Amino acid sequence: MSGEERRQAIASCLAGGAGPISATALARGLGVSRQIIVGDVALLRAGGLDITATPRGYVLRRDSAGMRRVVACAHRGEDMARELEIMVDQGCTVEDVVVEHPVYGQLTGPLCLSSRYDVAEFIRKVEENAARPLSDLTGGVHLHTLRCPSEEAFQRVLGGLEEAGFLVSAP
Repeated sequence: MSGEERRQAIASCLAGGAGPISATALARGLGVSRQIIVGDVALLRAGGLDITATPRGYVLRRDSAGMRRVVACAHRGEDMARELEIMVDQGCTVEDVVVEHPVYGQLTGPLCLSSRYDVAEFIRKVEENAARPLSDLTGGVHLHTLRCPSEEAFQRVLGGLEEAGFLVSAP
């Protein structure tokens, strides 16, 4: 299989995938190393394909249904799972987390979490790697981009975050 054929196969896998696909899984399926896949994905991105690397693997961004909203939150690192569960329990997808760093400017971490299973796997990976949340860089303050099925779902998220004490509101 040529490099171009392999990249077409990667693009097809991502387009048909129901969720994130790891570089390791792609490498195993295509009989190449993980590093070859990483290079191929870089070339696909350079060619205009909107591929996002999430903690669980690559996803091809699609224009999905629903409304995109941003919410400002603040909490301790140990409250991260509860915050994310509040969002996914209302049918929203947590697309990313964003912090404003004083040196680097805006730092964004893609998440693509849509269910409690996704949240649990993300938290497991954080704990397994002894990783700290990006919000640790900003005293707990951060933004999330959400894809919500309706305005009502977003309002329920806001209510849940406010009740938990996680919502940042204007002074």
